[in-house]
Amino acid sequence: MDDFLERKLARRFRAHDRDGNGYLQRQDFELSAVHMAEEFGHGPESPARKRLVEISLGLWDHLRKVADFDADERISLDEYKAAFAAGMLETPETFDQSYVPYINAVMDIADQDHDGRLTVSDEIRWMGTLMNMPEQVTRAAFQRIDKDGDGFITTRDLLETIRAYYFDDSPDAPGHWLLGSLYP
Repeated sequence: MDDFLERKLARRFRAHDRDGNGYLQRQDFELSAVHMAEEFGHGPESPARKRLVEISLGLWDHLRKVADFDADERISLDEYKAAFAAGMLETPETFDQSYVPYINAVMDIADQDHDGRLTVSDEIRWMGTLMNMPEQVTRAAFQRIDKDGDGFITTRDLLETIRAYYFDDSPDAPGHWLLGSLYP
């Protein structure tokens, strides 16, 4: 694994580590999904909220199965990186199988007018609540993701950007900036 991918994985790990304890745990995934849904006004009975929580917990279960090598119900950064090195993301196509439903669930909540597009405000709210991203980082990423400069990003834009985060080694690609600069 090269340094660039290691930095990306460490950044992604920190985005998932909701409580900042240095481990990924079930509650990190559940609380992030609940918090995001609540930010957009989705209460406990909301079908969109239930779907996001279910998909988030499904991602946790998958990650736990492939990365929790010591079976302690938590994943360290080293375990996380080792799972990726062992082929957790084999191809962009297998990546899409996991992330398309996830991004669709995010859009069902964040895209409040259901036009298939997010504004910078929508992006700041969902990235802040689900991924612990500061506003300035999300705002800068939005500008790179919104390639046509129309003030919106689509489901497709998000999926391409997240896919590029893992599979594109170009430091200038929008995916590189998804969670902020990887270099201090």
